[in-house]
Amino acid sequence: MKLSRRSLMGAGTAALALPAAGAARAAPRPKIKIGVLVDMSGPYRDDTGPTSVVCTKQAAQDFGASHVGFDIEVIAGDHQNKPDVGAAIARQWYDREGVDCIVDVPNSAVGLAVSTVTREKNKVFLDSGSGVSLLFGKDCSPNTVDWTYDTWMLAHSTGGQMVKQGGDSWYFITADYVFGHILESDTTALIKAAGGKVLGSVRYPFPETTDFSSFLLQAASSGAKVLGFANAGGDTQNCIKQAHEFGLGKKMRIAALLIESNDIRAIGLETAQGIYYTESYYWDANPSTRAWNARVSKTTPDHAYPNQGQAGDYGATLHYLKAVAALGAKAAQADGRGVVARMKAMPTDDPCFGKGSIRLDGRALHPVYLLQAKTPQESKSSWDVARIAHITPADQAWRPMNEGDCPLVKS
Repeated sequence: MKLSRRSLMGAGTAALALPAAGAARAAPRPKIKIGVLVDMSGPYRDDTGPTSVVCTKQAAQDFGASHVGFDIEVIAGDHQNKPDVGAAIARQWYDREGVDCIVDVPNSAVGLAVSTVTREKNKVFLDSGSGVSLLFGKDCSPNTVDWTYDTWMLAHSTGGQMVKQGGDSWYFITADYVFGHILESDTTALIKAAGGKVLGSVRYPFPETTDFSSFLLQAASSGAKVLGFANAGGDTQNCIKQAHEFGLGKKMRIAALLIESNDIRAIGLETAQGIYYTESYYWDANPSTRAWNARVSKTTPDHAYPNQGQAGDYGATLHYLKAVAALGAKAAQADGRGVVARMKAMPTDDPCFGKGSIRLDGRALHPVYLLQAKTPQESKSSWDVARIAHITPADQAWRPMNEGDCPLVKS
């Protein structure tokens, strides 16, 4: 396998070293190094990218302002949506650059690859972007925490809402990668359990597809009541825009199974209004999220409001650093499994997700918001894109642990 110099050397282009408060200058201290591995140049750049790095750095700054004992450094890399590139960067970071923890990792195939490398190296992977339920199912790892969202949660929240509204026949347009396949599968299981049916589906090549017209016309002729998009990022934006151009919203309901508030804003409320979607964090959910967003968005590119994955980078990193402090930095660097075990033993608590916990299978538990995109008339500002239609409590929002086939869970 041959990798470009850009693939590997670009990994360390964004870095921030943070000495914890009260540091003694006389002796060198341990340094915890965190790598934010995201899409900096492709279809998930706006959903992750530079804002994910800002949110991770903010967690390091917030933690470092009140704790002593070790320094914190944050670096960033671009996996280019290629599993081999992502795995190679992870290995370089762990083997040569002293990285202790990798954060985010959009793209399910890259996330699975990074989880495997992390387990081999006994480091820590905080998944806030992969979103694939395998990471706390049959491919769960004692070194991985799945923080923000997953295919089962999305299927049962957004898909469940469509079924409740009478959407008992579906057609899927699905990205041809692991996340798309599993999102379609999890939603299909929900539909069939409710007595519905899937009338058809089509899978398209990623990332080279930008024209979805032929797929949309197939969906329109299927007779399905619901058109489900099992994709993400720029692909979902393009699907919704092109479906609107064809007038499909007048013939069938649109279910964007993974879309985030920044995507809704990019599409525009004139086109996106009425769409139901799911996030485990929304900036306007409560006073705590509003205060955190107001603080962090001052330093994000173009003052963008973080979405659920980017807020997840903050929450997961903050909890990780608490576990490191509890163990001691040197012990934490020597044993990533031990850090994750301590993270599971400690209750979670941060301004984005509130109080919660992490299960034995690595699934972080917190409430989930079913959102509905507002009309242009309802919106009071450019980021005021949705209303909360329903809140699913943490104990109901996620797949039951005994249904995931995670080897870490003893029967």
